Amino acid sequence: MLVNIDYHDSRPIYEQISEGFKKLILSGVLTADEQMPSVRSLAMELSTNPNTVQKAFGELEREGFIYSIKGRGSFVKADSGRVDIRKTRILEAIDALIREAEEIGITRETILNSLRESGVTDK
Repeated sequence: MLVNIDYHDSRPIYEQISEGFKKLILSGVLTADEQMPSVRSLAMELSTNPNTVQKAFGELEREGFIYSIKGRGSFVKADSGRVDIRKTRILEAIDALIREAEEIGITRETILNSLRESGVTDK
């Protein structure tokens, strides 16, 4: 199974499906021009309504992760900088957290020590 649904998750099922496929695409598990599962087969596999899967695919298409060919199905769109954009957003969020931490008196040294202790960095 490519994507899992968590019925305890507060997000709608179509969002969970969409997010699951985004992660698979961004991590390279699904590659450019690879065919997505059909709406009907994925709905059966996930035990959900085909309209829910169609809504998730619509969101993926609007966000530029997939494209559709009438009569053939949906396919993974070639990466046009999505990973770089996401990396930039993550680094910006880290910078914002560091600035916020410094505002309340947490030094960069304390942050680095915390990262070393958690095993995130070896330097």
